[in-house]
Amino acid sequence: MERMRWMLTSKIHRATVTGADLDYVGSITIDRDLMDAAGLVEWEGVHVLDITNGNRLETYVIEGSRGSGEICINGAAAHLINPDDLVIVLAYSGIGEGRIEGHLPKVVHVDENNRIIHDL
Repeated sequence: MERMRWMLTSKIHRATVTGADLDYVGSITIDRDLMDAAGLVEWEGVHVLDITNGNRLETYVIEGSRGSGEICINGAAAHLINPDDLVIVLAYSGIGEGRIEGHLPKVVHVDENNRIIHDL
């Protein structure tokens, strides 16, 4: 059996949080354009790292409106991450050792309005 390694597969770098909805059930809402560029799918588990205050959390993605620039923190996570904070969104996947060489995550850099300025 091939050994699996936990590898970064998707990253949205320095996104600006556009909202925080404490009363929502949970999750992070992400603009569909950003999801597509980063290779994220709805319900996928992600890590959210708050550059502004240092908080880190795990949650799952729900799809936001395409072209909206939306990055909204929902549910209890809204106690830890606030509107206008800068965040990094990361997703990891198990990659077989035979597929690690040449593996590159999808990395998306955004501007202050969460518009894509560079992606790899």
